[in-house]
Amino acid sequence: MTTILIITAIVLIVIISIYNYLIRLKNQANNIYSNVEVILKKRYDLLPNLFKITQAIMTHERELFKKVTDLRSLSLKEQDANTQIKLASQIQSPLQNILAAVENYPILKSNENVLQLQKQLFEIEEQISAVRRAYNQSVTDFNNAVEMFPTNILASLLNYQKKELYNAPDIVVKTTASELLKR
Repeated sequence: MTTILIITAIVLIVIISIYNYLIRLKNQANNIYSNVEVILKKRYDLLPNLFKITQAIMTHERELFKKVTDLRSLSLKEQDANTQIKLASQIQSPLQNILAAVENYPILKSNENVLQLQKQLFEIEEQISAVRRAYNQSVTDFNNAVEMFPTNILASLLNYQKKELYNAPDIVVKTTASELLKR
């Protein structure tokens, strides 16, 4: 009888430990994702200012402006983290093209407001890159726990699903970081 109580207590302690471990990993990934959201919101808030200044001169890039604006609007409305991450990744390429196009317009390249916005965007992109690495590490830890034995048993009972990694290329601003920081 005592042996059964000891075994039951050990099993219960293991289950509670695994449960707490899964909760900690899930909460850590969610907490870091909230940092991703904050920084992406900073980026999205910066975009209208960049567009306002550059759109009048860059008439050939209207399609890019529309695409980025549409993706920005969708992302701000979306609640699902995985969908927000996909939208944030999709915005990278057209935004990269707009920044590259700025380099082709001497008036914009020398405009103080555009230079300031480029500098802010560069800083935000650095923050996004850092928080993306932290988020991906946290998600990897969570996904490992969801898939690996014995935590996968309790994870499946709790209906925990793997989270998606935030994979996106960094935006490269043609003007180098040191040039932007000097200005």
